[in-house]
Amino acid sequence: MVPGNDTRISQFLLQGLAKEPALQPIIFGLFLSMYLVTVFGNLLIILAVISDSHLHTPMYFFLSNLSFVDICFTSTTIPKMLVNIKTQSKVISYEGCISQMFFYILFAVVDDFLLTMMAYDRFLAICHPLHYMVIMNLRLCGLLVLVSWIISGLHSLLESLLVLRLSFCTVSEISHFFCEIKQVIQLACSDTFLNNIMIYFMVMLLAVVPLSGILYSYTKIVSSICGISSAQGKYKAFSTCASHLSIVSLYYCSSLGLYLSSAGTHSSQSSARASVMYTVVTPMLNPFIYSLRNKDIKRALKRVVQMAVIKRQIVLGLTKYF
Repeated sequence: MVPGNDTRISQFLLQGLAKEPALQPIIFGLFLSMYLVTVFGNLLIILAVISDSHLHTPMYFFLSNLSFVDICFTSTTIPKMLVNIKTQSKVISYEGCISQMFFYILFAVVDDFLLTMMAYDRFLAICHPLHYMVIMNLRLCGLLVLVSWIISGLHSLLESLLVLRLSFCTVSEISHFFCEIKQVIQLACSDTFLNNIMIYFMVMLLAVVPLSGILYSYTKIVSSICGISSAQGKYKAFSTCASHLSIVSLYYCSSLGLYLSSAGTHSSQSSARASVMYTVVTPMLNPFIYSLRNKDIKRALKRVVQMAVIKRQIVLGLTKYF
């Protein structure tokens, strides 16, 4: 874009998912329900992993981290959207927009790395079972998660700093329900060539490369499963991967399809609706997909619920006694 008006704006206007006033209560109720399910569902997964010593393994360590990141990821965008609908305001401050953008990118990239680590974990467990516990020790798992946070933080900081250097026109309407970086850049009056190059380069580096690693891991996993003689052994091996593969498919099909599509193919409003899939729906479905197909998680969740009921009965009993 050619440099024009260098007005330093103080706020943006988030247009949301629909402009019709009659739809706002429906959207509010729907997204509030999905947000609460996402938070409580993922919290239960975290509590189940922490409380059950049988789940203190690399696979569930990564799963609990994924649940934590999913809570943070959804909390970056949905609460602000709900507040705007409730107050009938579309305003988000300039600082709030940049902060939302920073944390959104941070948690999205960490999510991406965790999905890759989980694929690598399944690859080692199925293809190299004898070396699995030696390679995937607690120290390596912690180091992988730490490195993923550091890389994601640096990437998010770089993207945010590149946006801070831009000058924006007086028109500050974002056709989205949060400060999505591509939508914000489109409002700039100054040159955005470096920003666009950085976005597509980072998508290739931090999304396509991990996805290639996931696909390679599952190619080897499928090959190893086909070599198992018993049908029960094949089912057990596949069942440990099916949940993760479902989440990977949901996450990558929606996010990569949206970001790699040309601007002329999708309108801003349709892009906003498509982004709901990986910003809200996928984090919400994570607990259901992992718990419904996993006996260990089911058992741990049942134990957590039973403990909560027992503690509640004890508290009520003490209250009546005193």
